[in-house]
Amino acid sequence: MDNLISVLLVGIGGYGQYYVRELLGNSERDDYQLSGVVDPYADVSPVIKGIREREIPVYKSLEGFFQDNNADYVCIASPIQFHARQTITALENGAAVLCEKPLTPTVQEGREMLKAREGAGRPVGIGYQWSFSSAIQTLKKDIIKGIFGKPLRLKTVVIWPRDYAYYNRNSWAGRIKDSSGKWIMDSVASNATAHYLHNMFYVLGRKIEESARPLSLEAELYRANNIENYDTVASRIYTEDNVELLYLATHASRQKVEPVFSYEFEEGTVYFDQNKDQRIIASFKDGREKIYGDPFAKPFKKIWIMLDAAKEQKTAPCGIKAALSHVMVVNGIQESTEIADFPAALIRFLKDEQGNDRAVYVKGLSETLLKAYNEWKLPYELGADWAEKAGKFEFDNLTGEKL
Repeated sequence: MDNLISVLLVGIGGYGQYYVRELLGNSERDDYQLSGVVDPYADVSPVIKGIREREIPVYKSLEGFFQDNNADYVCIASPIQFHARQTITALENGAAVLCEKPLTPTVQEGREMLKAREGAGRPVGIGYQWSFSSAIQTLKKDIIKGIFGKPLRLKTVVIWPRDYAYYNRNSWAGRIKDSSGKWIMDSVASNATAHYLHNMFYVLGRKIEESARPLSLEAELYRANNIENYDTVASRIYTEDNVELLYLATHASRQKVEPVFSYEFEEGTVYFDQNKDQRIIASFKDGREKIYGDPFAKPFKKIWIMLDAAKEQKTAPCGIKAALSHVMVVNGIQESTEIADFPAALIRFLKDEQGNDRAVYVKGLSETLLKAYNEWKLPYELGADWAEKAGKFEFDNLTGEKL
């Protein structure tokens, strides 16, 4: 028992409940124990019964846990605004960390996390499950080896309708700040589709543990739902190596389109369309094809990779440094322009069985975003009636004075 890795889980509601099920239900590993959970609202979690039955200690705060205990490895699945402080606290107490995505709301907090990790000398992983998948890891290694040649341009589109229940599921969904003034920056770009924006930077990183860095961007932001932040984004981003990245995403559509991407290189194209196939496929100019597989396979592989990293002091394949590019882009997008409300004439409503409004969507939005994806354009460049000219942002201006 003394050789078991002691695991602490922070957050057991929302996505955290899936961590509980994975940690308590895994029959392939016998080298760890769930030593405690932290959640001020633990009693309303769907998984609290199993935790109580196993007599796993429950604490209201991370600080409260560390007053009485130690942990080798902390998994953090709490709301976005707590990621930085909780990661730093875990590191200060000698623990390795797996923190859920996104890294943190602001670049400044991300840099504080990086400084804490470097000071503690313990591994920290950020839970972008694609980045821990065999499919993405194999693809990235091939890109680093140069088998595709120079990257030219990458694009991604995700159209995920979300209803009122999504935005009412907690007190911070769609918020820029919480009631106490903490930054949240919750949006379609920072949260639900963050994996696919992050992945474009991640696969272009020169090392496994690095991501490409953004140099500049232009963005359009829109809102149909009654929320503080945006639910629709269209952005063109350039990396420091001058690679063009096009990113289009919305929660305000009726049609659902699962993630689609196309990554163009000198020697071939890597593509993925979850609506047709679960596999990432590369097509080379010389006629060869290589199948990388399903990036969604084993979504909790990240827990076990980071547990091994905690045991052996290994570097995380996707850590704070790799995840920071996504935070930079989310902050830059937010700085680049104002949020425009979609015209009332385009707003439509979906009803539930009782005839009450349950969701809002924008007429023709999915068609416009798919056209923009196919033509490598932003909506305003297509001449969409509702589109506003994109605002621009240069990343050498991200000083922290506004964020």
